[in-house]
Amino acid sequence: MQRLAQLKKWLSDQHPGIDLQVEFAAADADFRRYFRATFPDGSTRILMDAQPDKMDTAPYVHAREVLSMLNVPEIYAHDREQGFMELQDLGRVTYMAALQQDQSAETVRLLLLEAVDNLIDMQLGSRSGVLPEYDRALLQREVDLFPDWFAGKQLQKPFNYAQRKLWDESVPRVLDRVLAQPRVFVHRDYIVRNLMLSEGRPGVLDFQDAVYGPITYDLVSLLRDAFVEFDEELVLDIVVRYWEKARKAGLPVAANIDDFYRDFEWMGVQRHLKVAGIFCRLWHRDGKERYLAEVPRFLKYLKKTTRRYQELAPLYQLLRELDGGDEDVQTGYTF
Repeated sequence: MQRLAQLKKWLSDQHPGIDLQVEFAAADADFRRYFRATFPDGSTRILMDAQPDKMDTAPYVHAREVLSMLNVPEIYAHDREQGFMELQDLGRVTYMAALQQDQSAETVRLLLLEAVDNLIDMQLGSRSGVLPEYDRALLQREVDLFPDWFAGKQLQKPFNYAQRKLWDESVPRVLDRVLAQPRVFVHRDYIVRNLMLSEGRPGVLDFQDAVYGPITYDLVSLLRDAFVEFDEELVLDIVVRYWEKARKAGLPVAANIDDFYRDFEWMGVQRHLKVAGIFCRLWHRDGKERYLAEVPRFLKYLKKTTRRYQELAPLYQLLRELDGGDEDVQTGYTF
């Protein structure tokens, strides 16, 4: 309540003499909260509350400038010391909400293709040296969340010697493949919850962790989502459509679709290991339990992919030892 009072006072200082109504809008998995301020004329702004002892708003400001080719919120006021920002309101309906309201195949495909077009626009503006590198050290730190928080904390099954060997054999193979991909701007959480229905083109949120890294990362985020599971045939169709559009636009994707799809899937292994670890950490460290329900989806993604590729057989064996069988897993396409 104290933070909200401080936020309201800060807002009133930005708009003296104006009666503003403030209501809760959303909260992130990290330590940020969002509120919606309504002006007397009915117009609205979004207020970000990021406690400065836990979050720095500077990366958001920088990433917003770099990714200005997208429909990202304008920043009207910013107080880094207090951790407050006043932002453009891009609307109330996320792609996630839209998909929940209309689950027809036509609507799902239309929204995903709009998101793909938006992604390509961002990637076409890529250049090195302006965003942090998505390098091996960062990729490794992310996957290490899996043994630490999923196996160690959630399952209470720290790796034994044999399992550590399986892990140490598998992870470098995945990272080598990922790091061999062409590099572009990477939003790093390009999911339907972070895309907004807005005029003209999708609004894009939650971009403050953007990096310069593998070209398939954001496509994996979109199609192997944490909170919604798309049909496998639809995923393959959208991957092909992205690949065709990206090649036509001149992006440096693999020359044939089989190689590109392999890149997509192996990138997914890295992301799925990371997110499973993060979701367990959110519960055990931060007390946010609601993310745990999504972990089985990532284990399913992981087992489906690692069973498809002989090089990933050690990781598949490890996953089965940790999580049991996978009778419900259909491998689908094999390359």
